[in-house]
Amino acid sequence: MEVTHVIERNDGTYDLLFVEKIGSPVSGEYVRVKRIFDFVFALILGLFALPIVFLFGLLVGLTSKGGVFYSQKRVGYMGKVIKITKLRSMSNDAESKSGAMWAQKNDPRVTAVGKFIRKTRIDELPQIWNVLKGEMSFIGPRPERPLMTHKFSDECPGFEQRLRVLPGLSGYAQIHGGYELTPKKKAELDNYYIEHVSYRMDFHIMFGTLRVILTGDGAR
Repeated sequence: MEVTHVIERNDGTYDLLFVEKIGSPVSGEYVRVKRIFDFVFALILGLFALPIVFLFGLLVGLTSKGGVFYSQKRVGYMGKVIKITKLRSMSNDAESKSGAMWAQKNDPRVTAVGKFIRKTRIDELPQIWNVLKGEMSFIGPRPERPLMTHKFSDECPGFEQRLRVLPGLSGYAQIHGGYELTPKKKAELDNYYIEHVSYRMDFHIMFGTLRVILTGDGAR
């Protein structure tokens, strides 16, 4: 399937993300029912999330310099570039010297408040808006940045196949490794999920995510 969405290079120019590389998207009744669930649950959860985001937004702003929110471009369904927003968990100049890089376990760039909101996934709550818009799901592979997706696709054959479903707030890879996962292993786990998508699998990931939130294992 030809994909004509673009990515931004480091020098500011653009290039095709993938051409004839991503397989056919997952479709059928499962996808339609899941979308209805996502929309309804996002409306309900969004109401509860608003005061939590407001409270921790204040804490982020009071305890570290910089904006409360942090926005990034990520690669979504079938290569479409989307914009996601998080509560800022790192110092404001986290990538001023290092440039774009994957988050690490015990990342020194993370602030004191950031450690807590990352462990509990509170920093991800603003992405409920992406779920409402249909750009994301509650369950699916975590979306990566364009440059990272392009790089990992070259280094790890099949990495781009994660794009055949909507990206998620939490996914199969997130409950089976977290920071310790290599891009190759992450692709293997997410592609396993895609090949075995089912309501049962999604509930398994939801309960696994609750375990991660309560224990902090694999949070990123």
